[in-house]
Amino acid sequence: MMMRKFMKKAAIVACCVALIGGVLTGCSKSDNNKDLNNSNSNNQGATNEPTKAEDNKQGNKKLSGSIMLVGSTSMEKLSRAVAEDFMSKNGGVIVTPEFVGSGAGIEAVLKGTADIGNSSRNLKDAEKEAGAVENIVAIDGIAVVLDKANTVTNLTKDDLIGIYTGTIRNWSDLGGSNQPIVVIGREAGSGTRGAFEEILKIEDQCAYANELDNTGAVMAKVASIPGAIGYVSLDVVDDSVNAASLDGVAPTAENIKAGDYFLSRPFVMATKGAISEQSELVQAFFDYMYSEDGKAIIEAVGLISID
Repeated sequence: MMMRKFMKKAAIVACCVALIGGVLTGCSKSDNNKDLNNSNSNNQGATNEPTKAEDNKQGNKKLSGSIMLVGSTSMEKLSRAVAEDFMSKNGGVIVTPEFVGSGAGIEAVLKGTADIGNSSRNLKDAEKEAGAVENIVAIDGIAVVLDKANTVTNLTKDDLIGIYTGTIRNWSDLGGSNQPIVVIGREAGSGTRGAFEEILKIEDQCAYANELDNTGAVMAKVASIPGAIGYVSLDVVDDSVNAASLDGVAPTAENIKAGDYFLSRPFVMATKGAISEQSELVQAFFDYMYSEDGKAIIEAVGLISID
């Protein structure tokens, strides 16, 4: 009898132990599953790229809005290239370039009708006094272009001064054929004209046969008229014309960087006030212009980037 009671109690204890063990095991498995799920979740967050929402939480704002670039026709290739690249990197931004000449571009930025005034020359003292700030973004060479049939390949600084002031009138005076020199230039207010005349110190002394209002027109006129000579931004020169060497130095980016080619000028993106005073979007645009991406575009269009 005593033995039966003892065995009955032992069976009850065994059952209780089994039940407790099962509960504990179930709890352990549940906790382990939770830990595993949390671990997987953390691992996924560590390996995946952050979402746009996460980017915003981290302080990376998405740019939006518009920028107006107004001014130099010589800066057209650069302006279009950087506008396209900047917009491709910032989907909410529109950059609109307009080409009306350097003087008009600086006037527009001072009036507040443009965010940036493109100028292919240094700013004048009067423009700076009015509040324009000179932000140089690149260096450009000015190429002297001749029609393809011209046999003259090299000109000195004195030759250029004589040609543009009208004291040298025939190519035979410079070793070429007996042919009148047709002097082509840009209109008053052009940054290219301003830089060209300033470098040669012949402001208000030039005797132009034609004064044209954009770079493309100068190229076309020189290409089509025998004996013509003109000046254009180096980055637009193509095989429709010949680009003369100056004082024996070819017009190349390498020679300009070395300081050996004397006809060079800055490309300026003027602002009204310092860059730090501009909108967040305009400041971001200048950050891009001075970044490695911006420098790559500048060099890709044949200009010299600023270090």
